[in-house]
Amino acid sequence: MEVKGLPRSQIVYQALKEMIRDGRLRPGQRLREVEIAEAQGVSRTPVREALNLLVSEGMLEFSPARGIAVTELSKQRVFEIYAVREFLEGASARFASQHASLPEMRSLQELLDAARAMSDPAQLAQLNKRFHAQIAEAAHNSRLSHALALMADWILLIPGTTYEAPGRLQAVHEEHGAILAAILARDPDAAEHAARVHIRNAAEVRLQLMFGQS
Repeated sequence: MEVKGLPRSQIVYQALKEMIRDGRLRPGQRLREVEIAEAQGVSRTPVREALNLLVSEGMLEFSPARGIAVTELSKQRVFEIYAVREFLEGASARFASQHASLPEMRSLQELLDAARAMSDPAQLAQLNKRFHAQIAEAAHNSRLSHALALMADWILLIPGTTYEAPGRLQAVHEEHGAILAAILARDPDAAEHAARVHIRNAAEVRLQLMFGQS
């Protein structure tokens, strides 16, 4: 049965992902089919389908002792996520330097200018997402965009923002500026290098914030 043109399982899937995104569901929190079914006004079958899909994507994890819960990331898993992200974001910046249109470049500059006028970590984190999403769009590679979208889902499992770290705000402005300068110069090597350095630095800060060491 469908609601609003989508299968019920897909609606539940999107609702749960949104709850992870905005923090209503936290890493380690256990999920119960019956409670979700009641909250969403559906039977347990579409809930089970949605949960299984999120488990297959790594957003949720199953254990015989705890059942299904929001995935908790170990230090190793966080490291692995950022290692893959570094590769993908580097490719995204490389392709953007080759394929970005003038309006797309202007949009990137506007986002960078807007970020430099802000100081709130939460607002900056949102602009950071938009900046990277705009680079991915400017790369004009649908398969890469798909991979980055999945990566963005995994990032949802990592709490907080690196903007909370002392000195990170200015460092991000400089790193984003280097990425954009390379894209504007149509320099693929420099764009990829700047993007990879940016993500590598973000990984070090994230590991420090979460685990006390890089």
